[in-house]
Amino acid sequence: MLSHVISRAERLLKELLTKADIQVGGSRPWDIAVHNSRLYKRVLRYGHLGLGEGYMEGWWDAPRVDEFIAKLLSANVQKRVRFSLANILLLLQSLFFNLQARSRAFFVAKKHYDIGNDLYRAMLDPRLVYTCGYWKGVKTLAEAQEAKLDLVCRKIGLQPGQRVLDIGCGWGSFAKFAAERYGAEVVGVTVSAEQVKLGTELCRGLPVELRLQDYREVNERFDHIVSLGMFEHVGRKNYRTYFKVARRCLKDGGLFLLHTIGSARTKYANDPWVEKYIFPGGMLPSLAQIARTTEGLFVIEDVHNFGPDYDTTLMAWFSNFDAAWPELRAAYGDRFYRMWKYYLLMCAGSFRSRYNQLWQVVLSKEGVPGGYLSVR
Repeated sequence: MLSHVISRAERLLKELLTKADIQVGGSRPWDIAVHNSRLYKRVLRYGHLGLGEGYMEGWWDAPRVDEFIAKLLSANVQKRVRFSLANILLLLQSLFFNLQARSRAFFVAKKHYDIGNDLYRAMLDPRLVYTCGYWKGVKTLAEAQEAKLDLVCRKIGLQPGQRVLDIGCGWGSFAKFAAERYGAEVVGVTVSAEQVKLGTELCRGLPVELRLQDYREVNERFDHIVSLGMFEHVGRKNYRTYFKVARRCLKDGGLFLLHTIGSARTKYANDPWVEKYIFPGGMLPSLAQIARTTEGLFVIEDVHNFGPDYDTTLMAWFSNFDAAWPELRAAYGDRFYRMWKYYLLMCAGSFRSRYNQLWQVVLSKEGVPGGYLSVR
């Protein structure tokens, strides 16, 4: 009976993979090799959680995991297994509980951002920018990240002496750039103690203050506000609160730039594998959710989607991580390598397929007099 169930699961999953032009045992970069036949039943029962855990445990491999994921998502295969047990449980949690409440705000830092500055220094560019680069007219990761930081400063019209709030400041990459290149004064808030520690060292001597603080606790006035790659941790139950905080902290006439990964469709829960292993409490917003929760608080001046640039950014991060792994291995272990490799390449595939988006949204409190001139 067990062999019959497993063979049926194998047949069903192979049929789904065929729809995405993926073969088990094929020779193309996106084809997969299955090392444990229990994978089929695991994926059908647990969806992406089962697929990701199967990869972490060595149950399957592919020469190009990023291409495999891009093929799956482009063919909408995930819709056939989206109502897995893991998805249903996480959806119920998200509906009935505030998984991003203030009491849980620092949990994602312990799980992800505080795991080791040596890892991030090896993986990221010299400025330690952990958000999507802007690859227009540039060739290297360092150039793409500087171009993105400069793009942000130009979009808000940053001037010398202006004071900026950076919600989710990371290691202070924007703060340092804005202070050095534009003569700005920056206050950054993050829930990561390791980011504050290293970021403060990197910004020493500049008019930059990095704080270990939840965004809901900020109650000061700033000329402009930026938030780069932090909104993904806010959660739909807190979107309105987040924008109310931004409004009360933004001076009249100032601009707020929101840089966030997003979903083309409104969702109510995180991906179960990402929730368990990478970003607990994460949730990707849709433009509809952003529009609804800013209504009456902000005027949306500009929306810029450069999601495909995140594919390039993630592949550069993986290349750096992979090259540095011999030095990192003793501290993190082989299971971490497969988890982190899957995380980076799976995300790259999601942007390559256009399943995920990257938006920069510029907002004003009452509308820019005469209109906002879009900056690219």
